[in-house]
Amino acid sequence: MDQNELVLRAIGILTESRPMHAALNEDVDADYETSGAIGELFNGTFPSVAVPAEATAQETGEAVAQAAVTAAVKLVGAFTFLFSELADLHDAGRTDIKTEDLLRELALRFSNPQADD
Repeated sequence: MDQNELVLRAIGILTESRPMHAALNEDVDADYETSGAIGELFNGTFPSVAVPAEATAQETGEAVAQAAVTAAVKLVGAFTFLFSELADLHDAGRTDIKTEDLLRELALRFSNPQADD
């Protein structure tokens, strides 16, 4: 999964999390059922790791850890980017743009990256 798709999926999760946030604010003990979006993001981000049958336990662990670290860095990068965009908007005191509008704008931008050229 490339970085653009990862950012788009992160936008989807942030958008879907709005009702969850509202439900949790109303009832801190709420057991909010999330969709499979987070699981799908993880499954699409974290690769399968093929390990040779003769690999030692240490080699297996290192291969899995390396794949997980690489995927986690990409995932954290996508959410960090989105957080920074939202924080910049907030810090600038921009009340004319809502979170949903910014996320929609970013989704359009990342859906068509060639338009920025």
